[in-house]
Amino acid sequence: MNILSIETATEHGSVALLHGGELLVRRIQGAANHSEAVLRDLRELLIEAGIGVTQLDAIAFGAGPGAFTGLRLACGVAQGIALGADLGVAVVGSLQAVALQAGVRRVFVATDARMGEVYHAAFEQDAEDVPMAVGQAGCRHPLELELPAGDWFAAGSAFKVWPQELEARFLGRLTGCRPDMVPRAEEVARLGAVAVARAALTPPELAAPFYVRDKVALTTAERLARGGRA
Repeated sequence: MNILSIETATEHGSVALLHGGELLVRRIQGAANHSEAVLRDLRELLIEAGIGVTQLDAIAFGAGPGAFTGLRLACGVAQGIALGADLGVAVVGSLQAVALQAGVRRVFVATDARMGEVYHAAFEQDAEDVPMAVGQAGCRHPLELELPAGDWFAAGSAFKVWPQELEARFLGRLTGCRPDMVPRAEEVARLGAVAVARAALTPPELAAPFYVRDKVALTTAERLARGGRA
């Protein structure tokens, strides 16, 4: 199976090609929001694998939540390639990509959303070891987070930004923690392959980012209410 993937939900942008069961990866150094860099790296992956876009089974992109500009970039590039090559699109949640990277049965993923909030979702592996969301993803202040019943592994940048707050909030219910994990194109590609196998691709014209939060900045009153400056 051949899956081309893009993940630019954070500043740690990357692209990948799942080809013949192996992953070819490029990190987008300092240019996660530049379409020229993304397209250049995608071309290099195809050249390295010796295939063209018509030999792809799908193109996958990290749909978020994450940086608005990065999400729009990944979606736009994926749509453009898919339309030109008559491909379906795998719309992959970036939190699910982190959950797959964690590789455990139950994982609570929380990533820094700025503005004093975190994106979060809980995942449990299905019979094929694919992490599936337990409920919906959300965006909240770290002290408002709720864990589903039971113990959970933790992953994501929120545990690096808010370590004391989240440790106090979860009161020893975490079996381990990987605060260094960020969404990567590798897992987006693998989840794209799952989407192909499960006939869960999206027509390119219907593909869209998964923002979770619809605003990019706080008002002056909101900043003051949170103890910030006007």
